[in-house]
Amino acid sequence: MTAINESLTLKIFDNSLEASKEIAAAIRDLIIKKHKEHKMAVLGLATGSSPIEVYNELVRMHKEDGLSFQNVVSFNLDEYYGLDPKSKQSYHRFMNEYLFNHINIKKENIHIPKGKIDLEDVSNYCVAYENQIQLAGGIDIQLLGIGRTGHIGFNEPGSTLDSATRLVTLDNLTRIDAAPAFNGIHNVPHNALTMGISSIMKSEKVYLMAWGEGKSEIIEKALNHRVSELIPASFLKNHPNVTIVLDTPAAAELAEVKTPWLLDSVDWTDKQVRKAVVWLCGKLDKSILKLTSEDYNEHGMSELITKMGSAYKININVFNQLQHTITGWPGGKPNADDSQRPERSKPYPKISLIFSPHPDDDVISMGGTLMRLVDQGHNVHVAYQVSGNIAVFDDYAFNYLDFASDLNGLFDKENAELRNMLKEVSTYINSDKSIKKEPESLLQIKKFIRRNEAKAASRFCKIKDENVHFMDLPFYETGEVKKKPLGEEDIRLTAELIKKIKPHQIFVAGDLSDPHGTHRVCLDAVFRAINELKDEEWMKDCVVWMYRGAWQEWDIGEIDMAVPISPEELLKKRWAIFKHQSQKDGVAFQGDDSREFWQRSEDRNRATAQIYDKLGMAEYEAMEAFVEWKK
Repeated sequence: MTAINESLTLKIFDNSLEASKEIAAAIRDLIIKKHKEHKMAVLGLATGSSPIEVYNELVRMHKEDGLSFQNVVSFNLDEYYGLDPKSKQSYHRFMNEYLFNHINIKKENIHIPKGKIDLEDVSNYCVAYENQIQLAGGIDIQLLGIGRTGHIGFNEPGSTLDSATRLVTLDNLTRIDAAPAFNGIHNVPHNALTMGISSIMKSEKVYLMAWGEGKSEIIEKALNHRVSELIPASFLKNHPNVTIVLDTPAAAELAEVKTPWLLDSVDWTDKQVRKAVVWLCGKLDKSILKLTSEDYNEHGMSELITKMGSAYKININVFNQLQHTITGWPGGKPNADDSQRPERSKPYPKISLIFSPHPDDDVISMGGTLMRLVDQGHNVHVAYQVSGNIAVFDDYAFNYLDFASDLNGLFDKENAELRNMLKEVSTYINSDKSIKKEPESLLQIKKFIRRNEAKAASRFCKIKDENVHFMDLPFYETGEVKKKPLGEEDIRLTAELIKKIKPHQIFVAGDLSDPHGTHRVCLDAVFRAINELKDEEWMKDCVVWMYRGAWQEWDIGEIDMAVPISPEELLKKRWAIFKHQSQKDGVAFQGDDSREFWQRSEDRNRATAQIYDKLGMAEYEAMEAFVEWKK
């Protein structure tokens, strides 16, 4: 925890779940305190992905701990203008699905701006909304996320400190970020109703949340640049009681995470030393072995010189650390000295189990390593944890169904079930999809599309058919963006598969910046399953490697294994990714990165290799990076 000034506190957590639990605990304490005082607790609530885990924890507290919301009044920040409350993208629906339907708050105490309101009535409505907040006694705790434009609520750049609840025009970047939820930017409203900056600044206490590397740049600007209308979140630095709550990726550009040795004494672990040296090399554009004592002393690292004795000793230590992470044998090199290698030489061949959250994460994030493992004779299994069906566009799925119908007709076979399915899907696609639930038949088609794409990619990578596993974990199969919490059945299925295969190495996605959290839940399922199996004799000899690539990449200071990828291998990896045709040329859940996944992956793999090269290592075309998870 860091106090940025007298009124602003920064808290950085390893993950968003732990951070969200702390915010939920503060809300719980407020509710209990106000109850004892026979007063109402007034909450300002946010939407989007940032507060979801806070709401999940509040729901858990209500159901398991008996937390009552009878003395709670809520005011939401915003709503898209013109949107029906029943629309899938409506914040009315969001709040009901994630919070209100699961707690005992009184309906009359819930306040969410109305999107469906005549334009001539908007001004009076906004004034009335402000008055309702004041009549309730003002907001005790206000939850906020932050957009990539720096907006809080929908107060876009240009919003003034004295702005009140009003109708606003959304920034194009904000609409781009919202596009996946609306099935394309052309469906995203241009306007929204939002509480103003002045409304937010009147709150007694503010929590600003941000998760993932996609928010790191705007967080750094909001906290370190001057207060400006160009970054509305920066106004919070003048609020008397603000806590900024971040996970480590969102804090990546802050000195507290990026260069903590410049702020205070640090624990100089091997990885902290490596991180600091890599930073210094980047700042001075030098390779490791060219750094001098003066370089360290002049850039706030004299403490490290004192600890290790000389620049030479530091340089050699870090150079060797990094050199030993590089291996062309991700399953271990047989009959070789493995004392300086990241993976063991024995047993050989190994049984490798790759967990892929979605049906394409394996080839996107570690396709080169996957093919290397197969080529080097290891017994490779791939487990696709969820179906990924909601990431297929409706019209893409309809094309497949239409083709199936035509193919059926080619053989003069009348299939009533197929014809009815075609009619059902066609009716849904031509209806107001924002309100209607997607038919199960369409979800099944989408699941089969992604499953067969995964089979095609696996065959391309020469993985045996019997080694491809489709888990369809229950937490995901809701047919909607909102998923169920991780359950015992998810963990049981995961543990059973691991026990059946008995792998010598497990690869899991540590790519926790996935904006919808599926990667995080899938990773938790594997870790909890491993914990249940940890006393099994074969599990004691199993090494767990975490990969990234779809949404972020490992920092050089964290990497335990770096697998070089040749130009030919990188091209083969691209072809494997291309087998997932439904995820090319624009995807349903793009996130805040406009590049396609194969482009992101190649750019990140090349960037990792370039950093190793600049640090003085051998020059490679690309590298896939892994971090070992200690059981």
